[in-house]
Order: sequence, then C-alpha cells, then structure tokens
Amino acid sequence: MDGGGLAGDGGPDESRDSGDGDRAQRVASDGGVAAEGTRTAPDGSARDGSTATGASEPDPERSAVSAAALGHDRPDVEAYRSLAADLRDAVAGGVEFDEYAQVLYATDGSVYQARPAGVVFPRGVDDVRAAMRVAADHGVPVLPRGAGSSLAGQTVGPGCVVLDCSRHMDSILSVDPDARRATVQPGVVQDDLDDRLAEDGLKFAPDPASSARATVGGGIGNNSTGAHSVRYGITDAYTEELRVILADGTPIHTRDVVLDSPEYDAIVAGEAGGEREAALYETVRALVEGNANEIEERYPTLKRSVSGYNLHKVISENDDGERVINLSKLFVGAEGTLGVVVEATVSLVTRPEETALALYAFDSLDAAMRAVPEALELPVSAVELMDDAVVELAAGSPEYAEYAEPIPDRAAAALMLEWDSELVDGFEAAVADANDRFLGGGDRDAFDVIEAYDEGTQEDLWNLRKAAIPLLMSMDGDAKPYPFIEDASVPPAELADYVAAFEEVLADHGTSAAYFAHAGVGTLHIRPILSLKESEGVETMHDIAADVTDLVLEHHGAFSGEHGDGLARTEFNPKMYGDELWSAFQELKSAFDPEWRMNPGKVVYVDGETAAERGYPEAAADTDMRENLRYGPTYQSIEPQTSLDFSDEGGFSELVELCNGCGTCRETDSGTMCPTYRASGEEIQTTRGRANM
Repeated sequence: MDGGGLAGDGGPDESRDSGDGDRAQRVASDGGVAAEGTRTAPDGSARDGSTATGASEPDPERSAVSAAALGHDRPDVEAYRSLAADLRDAVAGGVEFDEYAQVLYATDGSVYQARPAGVVFPRGVDDVRAAMRVAADHGVPVLPRGAGSSLAGQTVGPGCVVLDCSRHMDSILSVDPDARRATVQPGVVQDDLDDRLAEDGLKFAPDPASSARATVGGGIGNNSTGAHSVRYGITDAYTEELRVILADGTPIHTRDVVLDSPEYDAIVAGEAGGEREAALYETVRALVEGNANEIEERYPTLKRSVSGYNLHKVISENDDGERVINLSKLFVGAEGTLGVVVEATVSLVTRPEETALALYAFDSLDAAMRAVPEALELPVSAVELMDDAVVELAAGSPEYAEYAEPIPDRAAAALMLEWDSELVDGFEAAVADANDRFLGGGDRDAFDVIEAYDEGTQEDLWNLRKAAIPLLMSMDGDAKPYPFIEDASVPPAELADYVAAFEEVLADHGTSAAYFAHAGVGTLHIRPILSLKESEGVETMHDIAADVTDLVLEHHGAFSGEHGDGLARTEFNPKMYGDELWSAFQELKSAFDPEWRMNPGKVVYVDGETAAERGYPEAAADTDMRENLRYGPTYQSIEPQTSLDFSDEGGFSELVELCNGCGTCRETDSGTMCPTYRASGEEIQTTRGRANM
C-alpha cells in the first residue's frame, strides 16, 4: 500500500496554474451526463453559490455529525490565493490551487475525504525546499502523497499543501548490482524500478499488490510490504539511506552512523549537518535509550508491525558488532509526518528464476487458518488465503471469472503456497511434501489441490488473489466491506483463535466480514460489512475497532501489519503503546516538526487544548476515525440527468460510488484502461479523478 510518500503521476504541461475555465474544458462527461444550466462545483453546488439542479439538501435528522467533520467542507480558493501566488513565485514546477485540484486530491483508497488547500508538483529538491519554506511562512500543513492507494487515509488532509513529486521526481538515479543497491527519487513507481533491476537479476523485495502504481517514496512513508513478506520482511529492512527535507526546509542525510564514533561525534557537535541535525540525533538517542524497557515490552515481535514510529529499529547492531543509529528507520512508516523524502537508497535482493504454486481448498475458514503454522514449517516464499466471498464475486465478474473457474465450488477457503528456486531444488518434491501434510483426508484437512508450475497458471491464481479489494468493493448496495480494522497482525500460531474471536465481535455487532491476504505472517485482511452512510454504521465501525484493538493486544499483535495508521488507526495508538511511549512519540514529532504541520493527525496527535495553546493545525488534535468520512451520515448522492439509462445499475451515482479510490486506473504498463491518463499523466484524467469530480 502507498501512504504518506510521493505519488506516481505523469508529466503533463505545467503551463496552466489554477484557471478554472482551462481545467473545465478537460473534465470529461463520461456516461452521457448532460451539461445543463449553471456549471456545478465538485460538491454539487453551483459555482455561483446557488444549489445545482438535482442536488438535494442533506437531512439534518440523519446525523448530528457536522458536514465539516465529514470532510465535505470547502476550503476557500480565495483564502489560499496569496499562498498559491507565493508558491508559484518560489517553485519551477506546477501549482494547482483551484477547486478541481482540491477535489481530485481529497480522497485516496480509504473511506476518508478531506480537501487540501492545493497541490504542488516540484521539479527537484530545490522546489521541495522552497515549497516547504513557503508553507511554513503561511503556517499551512504539508502532505507528501504517493499514488493515493493507501487504505487508512494517510494521504488525505484538510487544508494541506499536497506535494506530489512523481510528475517530475521519478528518476532511477543509480543501480549498483555488486553492492545490491539502488538510489531513486521518491516518485519512481515500484514496478518500473523492478523492470530496470530485472536485467541484473535483482528486485526490490517489498511487493505490495499496488506495485504497478505505488511509488517507492509512498512505500517508504507507509512501510509497505506484500505477499512475500514471509520471506523478505517489510520496507524498513531495505531502506539504507535517505535524503529528507524537514518542515522548515532543512535538508538532512540519514544513514548508518556508529554511535560514539568520530562521525557521530561530529554530527552531534553540529560540525557535519548543523545544529538542527545535531539536536535530532541527540533527541532520538535519548528517547530510544530512555525508553528501552517500554520499547522491549510494548513493540510486538512480528514480521509485520507498522503501527506508530519505529523507535525499536533506530538503534541496532551491525555485522561488526557495533551499535549504529540510522534515522532512516524513523521516516519509514512515518506517513510523511516527520519530513519529505526526496531521495532513497535501498538494498536489493536476487530475483528467483522460477516459482511454483499450490492452492489448497478447505471446507472451512478455520481449517485453512489452522493449517498456516504447518505451512510455515515448509520452505515457502508466500502463504496467502482467500475466503469463498472473494471466489464467488470473481466467478460472477466478467473480468475475473476465468481465474476463479478452477476453484472447487465447495471451497469455503483456499490457502495458496509458493516456493521459489532459491529455496528448493525440486518443485514437484516440495509440493508432494505439502500434499502429504494437507491432503490427509481428515475433517480439518484440505480436500483438493491445484498445482501450478507454469507461469500462466500461476499468474491466473495471483490475479485472483490480488483482485480481492476491487471485487469486494463492487458488492451491491450501500453496505460494503470497508477497511478500517482490516490490517491487524498477530502471531500466525494465534491467527485461527484470533479470527474466531473476531467473528464473535462481528456477531455481537450484527454484521459479517470478508477474509483474505497474508495468512503466513498473521495479517489476514478482515473487512466488516457496514453502511457508513448511516449514523448507526459509523458508530458500529468505531465500536468494532475498539473491540478488535483490545482483541489484538490479547493475541500479542499490532493494530497494523501493512496499511499503516492514517486516519483509521491513529486514534488507537495510545492503547497499543501506553502513556510513556505515546509521550515519546509526541516528543519525537515535536523534534522533527516543531509546529506539527507535517501531515498532522497521522501516527500521533495531541489533545485539543494543547493544539490550541501551541498553535498547531486543528488536524493535529484528537484524531477520531469517525471524522472526514467520504460517505458519512450527511452524505447525499447527486443524481445528474443523463442521456443514457442507468436504472438497472441503481442510477449513475451508484456507478460513480463503485470507485473505491484504489488507484488501479493510474497503471500505465498494460491492461485495459482509459487512455487519457496514460497520455496526460494527470489525476483529473483517471477514472478515479472522474469519479471524484
């Protein structure tokens, strides 16, 4: 998943700034929407302030939640005119501060929506520094954003200056095959990097399902990973050096520094990076060493744990037995709350020449999960799970039906194992060993297996697995399997018991869920099915999250194993880390970002009184997962007049709402997709952009 980093956009003409008329000419009217009367603003109101035809007033009886709290507020374009002008004077890249830009960057792949002040597309490091200084002068928050595929709301923020570096800062600067390292700008799309590395037999190990659009910078911000984390782990293990711009425009270079070495002494004396950098090193070391016992007790020992700041990984021991400090580890998973990554040096792994898959069909979800610990005794590179909801939706989809066809009808769950040629010498023997374990004929054993040795069959099975999110979000009706507590991680040995208890929580709240993803590392994506257009659904979401976070702690887990904190889970971080580490997080944030302007409200927050006293942005105070919802209780669909009949689909607005914001429409490598984004590289030309409009 891409969050808190830098986006993978294209490279359109930067000559236009914020002229509504010029942009309006490029807003497509897909679906035959008739342009009648006054042009409506993106929120459905007429641009002259009157109410547009077909837009109904929200019913105040539906909810006591204010429209502003739901993220449907309208930042005044005029209020940011001076900021936009100063940014245009300071940066060479594009500056877009019209209402279209606000709407286009108001959503991501999550359930959240909040309009930014505008968007800057820097051409290089100097532009980033200049933009940060201008934002600081105006006291405006800054939000570095990736492809916007994040599922927890990391990449949306009210009134922020969004920095999208991918339009220009998308170069692979160097590759050193011998050292197995690459240095890249943050806007490089991960698949593009891997395509370049393939010629050297290498790859960047983390492989999120969104890798065809997710950027390396976004993956660093999110601490991303993917299906092969059983073998490779997560992004922080591969982030070696960073160049970062802090909130005031100060640049720093983070890398391994041996504690108390001449290099370290020079840094803390202010002789290497100046007083600002010296203070950061001293603060971080004091926080880590002063909270050593709490860090040991509170941080879970899991392959995947991306909640909070990585205090437990900043100081480590190198191969020579020396204690080293690397501030890079703090920026990984920080979701853009500490600074903007403008260059990253990452370590690489060799690319296996061949792989094999075996998919085991089980009569129950519980049986599939109880097979996971035994699967981990095998030399596997991935252990993935899908439940019958995913398979059934795929079978009914013209796009995915062929991938679901081999799956037995009676399968309640499928467990998919992968081996690669670096781990085993013979695939047939490895699969035969697994068959002996899982096809024993017992009540809790698998009843069938699909063996895949050729590339095409394996690709079909992976396509089915990776289709889970778009398939689930295409369910009919307002109730959807939404992501908000889907990302918890527990020890694999406790996974089955955790899910059984999770199902009891769902039953208590009168709902059910869909299940899929990374069973091998204890990160099973469980999405409760709710309607967030009703007050009851919003409160149920919060109640489920409160209950499940308690459950996660009982099972020695983390609230997030992959998708990060964002607006969905930051609220609960004090519960996971306790008062002492929560205070350490706040002190850490203040050291790097004294005014709390970097993507405020993510990872850490303060109480409202403190925020007001210190002049922090409102978003930095009391993060609440129920605020800034895209579809909240006050949401009202706007049904436009269309020349085509969409009644069978529930109306044109129902089709628009099928967009879950995942950003798949930003992919440029292959597949069927509207060509306008590929030609222009502009968010407004994506399917997601059109849905937002």
